Amino acid sequence: MDGMDHGGMHDMGGMSPPPSSMNGTTGMMHHKMMMHMTFFWGTNAEILFSHWPGKSTGMYVLALFSIFALSFLVEFLSHCRLVKPGSSDMAAGLVQTFLFAVRIGLAYMVMLAVMSFNGGVFLVAVAGHTLGFFFFGSRIFKKPEAVKGSDLPPLTCC
Repeated sequence: MDGMDHGGMHDMGGMSPPPSSMNGTTGMMHHKMMMHMTFFWGTNAEILFSHWPGKSTGMYVLALFSIFALSFLVEFLSHCRLVKPGSSDMAAGLVQTFLFAVRIGLAYMVMLAVMSFNGGVFLVAVAGHTLGFFFFGSRIFKKPEAVKGSDLPPLTCC
């Protein structure tokens, strides 16, 4: 390694820092929002989409309600029986596959929302799953003949 010119990149591992992005017409620099890597509390969050919910408290509350509704819907789909007994295997299989795709897609959206590291989003996601399980998964609201299962397998790895 003697005699090699490192070009002043001793602390960068050989990688140069990214060039600053300049707007060609105004010369103004673009500023990017720093993503949180720890839980934080506050209404100034970015959840699922760019600039959503924004800085408005009302939009933040709407975002929390949306995450709650998504997680509640995931639990409904996890425990519902929409395939009628006596349905053809092909029709039942297609319905189950469609429901599985919708459930997994919604579950991933809830997961991505929780990855915003906003404490309120985390709490409403857990509350939505909990209340959804209470209504659709626990034995409190089920008829004895309906306790045997749902159309879809559980969302666990076990």
